[in-house]
Amino acid sequence: MMQRLGPRAIRLPRPDLDAAHLVAAGRSLPGVVDVVLTDAWIALYYAGPAPEAAPDLRLAAAALQTPLEAPREHALHVRYDGEDLGEVARAVGLPIAEVIARHLAPVYDVAFMGFLPGFPYLHGLDASLRLPRRSTPRLRVPAGAVAIGGPYAGVYPVASPGGWHLLGQLLTPQLFGDDGALLRPGDRVRFVVAP
Repeated sequence: MMQRLGPRAIRLPRPDLDAAHLVAAGRSLPGVVDVVLTDAWIALYYAGPAPEAAPDLRLAAAALQTPLEAPREHALHVRYDGEDLGEVARAVGLPIAEVIARHLAPVYDVAFMGFLPGFPYLHGLDASLRLPRRSTPRLRVPAGAVAIGGPYAGVYPVASPGGWHLLGQLLTPQLFGDDGALLRPGDRVRFVVAP
């Protein structure tokens, strides 16, 4: 069901397409100047008035003439010393070393960006590590904190409040700099233990 977000934007339920194809399909539509994803929605922003009828994103994805670039891959170097690591291990019934191993194992997909500029919601977290957000969010999470929350892994690009479970600290590279966010929807991410 399409919802209007003012005269120049609409929101649609997110179709079952990977992030890279979904963003490319949205950007291929006439007049679209920006595409924003969440886990359940896609928002399309237009240079002029938004259409009255919902566009067919599956059709737009199928009609893409240019092959998509291969997903960009990033290795994020982490020191696993987060203040919630022991608590996470107890909550999921695993030794700390196994929590780290299961966090390291997947190649994650950047499903969407959110709550802060440059904050990646990384799809692919091992099901055994899925925990609800903390019951009491922290007022300050340090920049570079590697965390998990619900079905996602993520990294805080800047210091901010936050309610995810902190597993460690990103050492390199920085996620947000003068050129904007390092990661974008459709990218792939591997965590590696920092030397």
